[in-house]
Amino acid sequence: MKSWLAQHARALLFTLHRLLATPVSSTLNILVIGIALSLPAGMAVLLQNIQNVTEKAVGAPQISAFLSLDVGRDDIARIGRQLKQHEAVGRVEFIPREQALEQLKQSTGLAEVIGGLTHNPLPDAYIIYPGKAGAQALEALRDELKKWQGIEHVQLDSAWARKLEALLKFGRMATLILSTLLGIALVAVTFNTIRLQILTRREEIEVSKLIGGTDAFIRRPFLYAGLLHGLLGGAAAWLIVAASLLLVNGSLAELAQLYASNFALRPLPASGSLALLGLSACLGWLGAWLSVAQHLRRIEPH
Repeated sequence: MKSWLAQHARALLFTLHRLLATPVSSTLNILVIGIALSLPAGMAVLLQNIQNVTEKAVGAPQISAFLSLDVGRDDIARIGRQLKQHEAVGRVEFIPREQALEQLKQSTGLAEVIGGLTHNPLPDAYIIYPGKAGAQALEALRDELKKWQGIEHVQLDSAWARKLEALLKFGRMATLILSTLLGIALVAVTFNTIRLQILTRREEIEVSKLIGGTDAFIRRPFLYAGLLHGLLGGAAAWLIVAASLLLVNGSLAELAQLYASNFALRPLPASGSLALLGLSACLGWLGAWLSVAQHLRRIEPH
């Protein structure tokens, strides 16, 4: 086990040394990979910020369940317990009819007119905040509540949720397509880089095979080279996105102040950053493996 780890450590150090020995070409390759990965990463950050801003502007989705006028207190309590125990319900707020009438007086400015009513026409109501997001989940919960005994009417405005869901779905699909195409480009760049390294070190590879070097021993530095190119390219993409957000937020702060807001674009979360680095490293390794598998077997000692 120690011998195996030592071999990998030597291969990694050898790869780092060769990477530093050609700083210009290595930097250019890493920048190409970083720029390619920064586009889908930036789109993902933008989509997440759009979703956060839209949800804050519109407010949390909610369902209003208006009870029958003749429903008793026991039935009101029963409905409340059922709502709190429902798996699709996140939070429940009870609005008594007296409180609803008072809020109507204050919000409409018709206190005199409402005060002349002989009885309260408003029903008791539950404001339901669903635990599951999405227009389909909201509508499914609304349709279920309509069938409950004691509930007269259920109101849900899901038009905005459907529009937001459609917009985000389109954005995610565009990001996925762009990520796939640029991921293929990353593999192609790494493939060509490793191919050039193999051709440059052809004589060295032949000598290694003559003295008994195994394919795994010869392949290992090239795989590490692809892995490092991908990893450093992912780090470059992260820096590009972070720097872009910093510049945009500087200009956005002035605009936000005009609207008495402190809005700013949020960067990639820790999980997203790790995913970016891990994916870029894997794609770099894949490009190197494909290149080594195709070209290394063609080199045989004479």
